[in-house]
Amino acid sequence: MTASYVSSIMVLGFGMDKLKDAAFPSLQDIVDGIEDDVFIVDGEYRVKLANSAIRRKLSQGTDSPVGRHCYEVFQRREKPCSASLWECPLRKVLQSGSSINLIHPYHTPGVDSISNKYIKIAMWPLKDSEGRIDAIVELRNDVTAERQLEREILRRRHHLDALSRISSAVSGLSDLHTILDVALDTVLQIFSGNVGGILLFDKQTGKLCYKVHRGLSAKYAGEMCLTMGEGIAGKVAQTGEPILLEDISKNPGATRPDLIVAEGLKGFVSVPLKAKERVVGVMNLASYLPGQLDLDDMYLLNSIGYQLGTAIEQANLYKRLNDAGERYQMLLRQTLTIQEEERKRIARELHDETGQELTALTLNLQALTEMMEMSDIGQDEIKELLEKTHFIAVRASVEVTRLIRELRPTLLDTLGLPAAVRHLAEANVGSRGINISTEFEGMEQRLPPETELSLFRITQEAISNIVRHSEAKNAVISLQCNANECILRVEDDGKGFDVNEITSIDQRGRGAGVFGMKERVTLAGGECFIDSQPGHGTKVVAKVPVTKSTADAKDKDTGSG
Repeated sequence: MTASYVSSIMVLGFGMDKLKDAAFPSLQDIVDGIEDDVFIVDGEYRVKLANSAIRRKLSQGTDSPVGRHCYEVFQRREKPCSASLWECPLRKVLQSGSSINLIHPYHTPGVDSISNKYIKIAMWPLKDSEGRIDAIVELRNDVTAERQLEREILRRRHHLDALSRISSAVSGLSDLHTILDVALDTVLQIFSGNVGGILLFDKQTGKLCYKVHRGLSAKYAGEMCLTMGEGIAGKVAQTGEPILLEDISKNPGATRPDLIVAEGLKGFVSVPLKAKERVVGVMNLASYLPGQLDLDDMYLLNSIGYQLGTAIEQANLYKRLNDAGERYQMLLRQTLTIQEEERKRIARELHDETGQELTALTLNLQALTEMMEMSDIGQDEIKELLEKTHFIAVRASVEVTRLIRELRPTLLDTLGLPAAVRHLAEANVGSRGINISTEFEGMEQRLPPETELSLFRITQEAISNIVRHSEAKNAVISLQCNANECILRVEDDGKGFDVNEITSIDQRGRGAGVFGMKERVTLAGGECFIDSQPGHGTKVVAKVPVTKSTADAKDKDTGSG
């Protein structure tokens, strides 16, 4: 035996024929050398021998235990140990003649309650040469540490099993609502409960609202939407730490106590659902009796919360990826449609304007040729026809230049981004009676062509949205650039719109402008933010990194040589 265990050896004898008095001093010396408790008791439960270890545990001034009843000395009882504490196994060993091993909670002497300590008892009979039972030996070991370790192992095994079940349940799922349903049902099975729910942040309201629930009324789940820091779940979302309550109906920090009382909720635990240390939601578990959920339940549920948070984040990423794919498909269709419409427009304008003028130019040149061959035509008539022909040629040239400029902004190549944006704004916004102002900062040097083209096209799309939808009276375009980044702001005081309603591109093309800008900024490696409310105008902010062109890189490489 090691010193970490407290053990007792009890020998209960009858007649003690084989243990002569002369043998006791040597036996006493042996048992006194044992650190654990050793004593001998006869058939009447009277102590015949007790080692020094057990004697030291007796109260100071207490008479020697020898000759006294063991239950009186060691348990402070008036009769042998029996239920409800524990049944002394002595009689069972005597009747069976066999050894017995068992584990019992330790009983503090004089107290009719069970402590958190455990002892392991081993009892076996000692027989004389004729097979008669002379004595019974009882060995007691303090196995509290082993029991605690065993409970910890079982607890952790339960935790691992629960986490494995959650992982298996949500593995391979990509639909958010399905993940929440399966996860909540699995958690309730693990905890043998039937009341709980999962709250996620609502994008439109910014509040924590129930997305799935079990055992809760529709009224409770529908009205229990919380802001960050509000109520128990709101505090959990704000701090990222779980909360355990013995009785939520008595907690002053709970929100809507009327709903809580109506539901009959008592025991309550709330844990955050985290993904990369960011809270994405909260999971609540409740019971109808107080104190039904303990710290161990909270720790396990908190571990599950990390798993669910990751699964929720992955589902959100999958949804965003799927939505982005759908938007790309819609944008592609819209782009193809716009390109085809633009081709039709250019073809129509070339046919109606430039084509007719070129035809007229051809006819006029043919007429001039015929007039030169006729001797009776005067110089004035030829001059007049030449002037008309020149005018037609000029108009055709202007029209062709206009079409070329629409296809590719030549000002962007010749004079740079500020001049191109200013001309674009005045030609498209100012010409429609909207007061437009432009502001540029940090534009002393030309930007890389890729950056200039991206910013010009983003501005072009924003201006197009102002002209087509805003009904604005005033608009402002500002561009601020440094060595690493350009920030474009396009604002108007028009009718505005609800940004949250534009979640996709509908069949009519509504939303194509918003997503077109965002996608173009994303392709340029930047970020796009749109702030708008009905009746309060619209503000578009695009942050685009300044990329170094291939030509610039070649120039630097050449210069460094």
